[in-house]
Amino acid sequence: MIPHPSPLRVLFLCAEASPLVKVGGLGDVGGSLPAALRQLGMTLAAANGNETTLKAPEGAPSSAIDIRVALPFYGAINRNRYKAQPVTSVEVPHANGAIAAEVFTLQVDRVPFYLIAGAPIHPQAPVYSADVGYDAHKFIFFSLAALETARKLDWQPHIVHCNDWHTAAAVYWLALHREQGAFFHNTASVLNIHNLTYLGDGAEFPMASFGLPPAQPGALPDWAKQLPLPLGLLTADHIVTVSPTYAQEIQASEAGLGMEFLLRQRADRLSGILNGIDYRRWNPEDDPAIPVTYTPESLFVREANKAALLNELGFIAADTGLEERNTPLLAMIARMDYQKGVDIVIEALYRLAREARQPWRAIILGSGLSELESSARRLQWYLPNQVRVVTRFDEPLSHRIYGGADLLMIPSRSESCGIVQMIAQHYGCLPVARATGGLKDTIRDYRSDEAATGFLFENPTPEDLLRTLHIAFEVFKDKPTWQAMQKRSMATDFSWKRSAHAYYELFCRLAAERARLTKCDDHPNQMSK
Repeated sequence: MIPHPSPLRVLFLCAEASPLVKVGGLGDVGGSLPAALRQLGMTLAAANGNETTLKAPEGAPSSAIDIRVALPFYGAINRNRYKAQPVTSVEVPHANGAIAAEVFTLQVDRVPFYLIAGAPIHPQAPVYSADVGYDAHKFIFFSLAALETARKLDWQPHIVHCNDWHTAAAVYWLALHREQGAFFHNTASVLNIHNLTYLGDGAEFPMASFGLPPAQPGALPDWAKQLPLPLGLLTADHIVTVSPTYAQEIQASEAGLGMEFLLRQRADRLSGILNGIDYRRWNPEDDPAIPVTYTPESLFVREANKAALLNELGFIAADTGLEERNTPLLAMIARMDYQKGVDIVIEALYRLAREARQPWRAIILGSGLSELESSARRLQWYLPNQVRVVTRFDEPLSHRIYGGADLLMIPSRSESCGIVQMIAQHYGCLPVARATGGLKDTIRDYRSDEAATGFLFENPTPEDLLRTLHIAFEVFKDKPTWQAMQKRSMATDFSWKRSAHAYYELFCRLAAERARLTKCDDHPNQMSK
């Protein structure tokens, strides 16, 4: 048996990582997953000398996981709060001459970060700009500089873990060059797909400028042959999506966005691992943002949060004379985008009001497309006693909504994983969601599962959402059943610890596979033994 490396060395490349810089959900992953992997490595190391049920996979390293994160040194990173120290400098080959990169380091949650600065990463530019050519130049430079940093520091990673199109160039570079030198010879690549919508369009010229040629004829469609994500998908040792269902969906034409044929070809190298949520940040037992903290055993105090939320948003009980406890409070927390189904929620609430079958109230929180923001505000104008709309990013308010609302509406047209449904369940706010991607994988449906934690529907339409809301309303009236669902949802494990175990097992397998391949390359006569 070929021994596994100990410790397992992982270089994690990401365009965002909380708390240093966060624009969207990718930032949560970039901050939380490396920290969870490092903690798992410590647990495994401690368990190695003690009696415990927690053991490394068969033949895998049982010592700490040495994971290090590479991140562009954006101007948005607070230099006063995060004191990064210079560690080295490298050069990235380019058609117009090598481009210098300065590398700084600091630790977050005891995970080492390499912050990479250089001319392509302008300190005044946003993390993501409207100029796709600029972004491509920046992210390709960063990706290649991260690999050069590992080489300069003589720190040989067993795994290079890349995320989305921004860092896929590193995967492709490894496929082109690792057989030509000893340093990356034993390095395996993992490419995570968080959002297949963005392939790196507009990156053709920067890819060529950094010496990354198009794919071989016939390997990719002509339109994709020099885009970062398709090239990464073609050459990665393993592809990971952020939910098992999404891994299946993107092999079909509708969700595959032109990559479905390649993904079907590589199905044996494609898997889904669910994201998690950070319980240090999202925990109703000690959340400072909610008026009253609670546990599954003290759900009755949750009503105080609901009352405070209604009061904060200007709902007046006298408008309807209703007992708030028996009036379901609906919520939506989402980017104002058609992919999230905001238009579906708006139309469903209009219809719900016209039906007048029972009382309800709703809160919509989110910003995005101006046309959807306007539509949502018109809904509030039309239903002032039933609807409140807040068109801004307001994380403290989102905590109070999770802690006080009864139902969270998530009618996404597509959802690779999603995080809101996991947070909502952890807070006892039951999701009403379309059965797609990670939503399907993380919600157990009331109609088909005795251990239900929410309500699912098939089609992204107002009709299906409305029909499912009525089912949820009936269950809401049955308080023992409702509270049992809340307790089950709050007890579900959505931690990053669960995700880290799955990634660790994958990394160990890939490291062993890569070591076996390179040993056979070095000693080809062993192939016949």
